[in-house]
Amino acid sequence: MMRVRGWRRSWQKRSKMERIDLYSRFTISCIPWLFAVSWQGAPFQSDIRHAPLPLTLGAALLLVSLAQCLLSNRNLSASYEHYLTVSVFPQRRLLAPVTLLVASVGLLAALAAVDGVHGAGLLLMTLNAPMALVITRVLLVPVRRFLIESLCLTAAITGALAAAGVRGGTLAGVVPCSLFGCVLVLISVRPSAWSMSVMWQAEQARDIQARLAVAEERLRFGRDMHDVLGRNLAVIALKSELAVELAQRGRPEAVDQMVEVQRIARASQQEVRDVVRGYREADLSTELAGAQGVLSAAGIECAVTGDSGEHLPAPVQSALGWVVREAATNVLRHGDPRHCAIRVRVTADAVTLQVENDGATAATAGATASDGPGSGLAGLRERLGALAGSLEAGPAKDGGLFRLTATIPLGDREWPEAESGRPGADGPLGAAGAGRAAGAGGSGRAFGEGGALGAEGLRPGTVVAPGVRVGPGPGLVEGRR
Repeated sequence: MMRVRGWRRSWQKRSKMERIDLYSRFTISCIPWLFAVSWQGAPFQSDIRHAPLPLTLGAALLLVSLAQCLLSNRNLSASYEHYLTVSVFPQRRLLAPVTLLVASVGLLAALAAVDGVHGAGLLLMTLNAPMALVITRVLLVPVRRFLIESLCLTAAITGALAAAGVRGGTLAGVVPCSLFGCVLVLISVRPSAWSMSVMWQAEQARDIQARLAVAEERLRFGRDMHDVLGRNLAVIALKSELAVELAQRGRPEAVDQMVEVQRIARASQQEVRDVVRGYREADLSTELAGAQGVLSAAGIECAVTGDSGEHLPAPVQSALGWVVREAATNVLRHGDPRHCAIRVRVTADAVTLQVENDGATAATAGATASDGPGSGLAGLRERLGALAGSLEAGPAKDGGLFRLTATIPLGDREWPEAESGRPGADGPLGAAGAGRAAGAGGSGRAFGEGGALGAEGLRPGTVVAPGVRVGPGPGLVEGRR
């Protein structure tokens, strides 16, 4: 009983692709046993002449056939991996199957020589003789070469039986029977392995595509951060250096420059929040459609029912959208369900989002109580808590389901205003502060009126304050001391 439970746990831990792969291998491994029972065992009972020598030869032939099946199963995994280009099949492992094939054909010829088997039984045994070897061989060589080897093998078996005295229609039937067995293996084993190869390649392509998407998103986020912070940090560095120069000269404009640095730094913080918010905002209807599409693509039947939530306030949609995204992610990452149901119910007092699936356990809901802030369920509770909402997650009382429920009260209340998506022209270095680069009383022009560094930029020799100008080298600012 414990072993059965262990097999069941091992099966449940496998991914769907791994289950299909295991099922395919098991099916192929059963083929030689099926042929041995039907094409070797049945003639042994009905078609062998009941005499000591024929029965002895028949029993030996049956034992050799069983040994061939065992070796075929032993070599199947290696030949399968060879076909999937995972590893190289060691050719020395074919020595034992070839030896058993020679022994099987020899015993079959001896049985025919003593007239120990009838014609129909001999043909069935001829079908089974090469089966265990060709099941392995069909995955190791191209189809054309396999067919050539099958013809050679058929000729060898026909010659051995002819030498044993088989004549007439029985000998003529050996050729199509032997070829039929080889072709049967070709059309049953090879397509199955080919299908698994295509499926594994598609699985690997999806993994690569996901990794590339993550890398592309990181690059895009890095570009946005560079666009937002690059110029601001350059201006902060310049103004700080300018303030140092002015302070060393005892000029009061140094204070004005540091005030400007402080203003730009604070405004830069807001720009960073705007950029991050653009990545972290979630729309409920979009997330519902996205979750249904992703789960359906993963082979999970996903049903979305209830209200679309399009009329809900933006903060509520964003919070519930993140609940949907986190729940769908954890269903794919931790569970292996067949069905998932997402329901949205909106009343006058509250909105409730419920996600159920039949493949997750209590440990697969996402973050646990030990997770830090901002991650998993802890992060969702923080988002919902800001809106006086709540989150419940755990196995359903009726059993077999894991249920996640998020509730946000509505009623008559004021919601935070939706923030703008991206900083605009009136950002920290927009029109409000574009012309104050040199500080009060400054002369010359370091910054244009239209942006952080103006149209001209900061060229060597540009005067940024009385007696202070931009230098040509790494030190941006220089002046007369």
